[in-house]
Amino acid sequence: MLLAIDTSTRVMGVALYDGVRVLSESIWSTQDHHTIELAPAVAETLAHAGAGVSDLEALGVATGPGSFTGLRIGLALAKGLALAHRLALIGVPTLDIVAASQAPRDLPLAAVLQAGRGRLAVGWYQSKDGGWQSVGEVEVLEVGLLNRRILHPTLVCGELTEDERHLLARKRKNVILASPAQSLRRPSFLAELAWQRWQAGRADDPATLAPVYLHIGEPIPG
Repeated sequence: MLLAIDTSTRVMGVALYDGVRVLSESIWSTQDHHTIELAPAVAETLAHAGAGVSDLEALGVATGPGSFTGLRIGLALAKGLALAHRLALIGVPTLDIVAASQAPRDLPLAAVLQAGRGRLAVGWYQSKDGGWQSVGEVEVLEVGLLNRRILHPTLVCGELTEDERHLLARKRKNVILASPAQSLRRPSFLAELAWQRWQAGRADDPATLAPVYLHIGEPIPG
């Protein structure tokens, strides 16, 4: 079994996956209470599936971009479990999780996360080999600038406020907005991505796996 942990933003999630089924999944919004909410959520997710830590073989963890506190807490728990129980650890970029929620289409995709100060972290993707391939660097953009950057029909999904959705929706010809439900960053997608990487032999070293924090106004290496 693989346990997936995503604490990148105020939307947190935990899922349990066995390569065939999502056995348990929990998603919730936190008021920056990552520290006190994560461990109980992991225990509850395992309990719902009638499983324990001893049943785990691997861990998938979101690596950002995201908030300093959230990512630090998620990575710390994942690394601790991996080292203590000799589990494979697989890091997955957070915007890859957002993109994975969308069925591949012959359109570019902009996956977004809240970056604070009224800005968005934006990752650009193209469909390739039945999935989404990251293109270029992650950027931190104000929603108006994102709107102006979209010059051709583009699918947009991820964390958006009501005002941001209204602004982007005005550009109906070029901005194709995923619904709020379709935009939810689900840890089950993280679990699938991590499982695929693990099966391909792409596990990470717990000692060196590092999160990607948001640097407002600067590009983020992709």
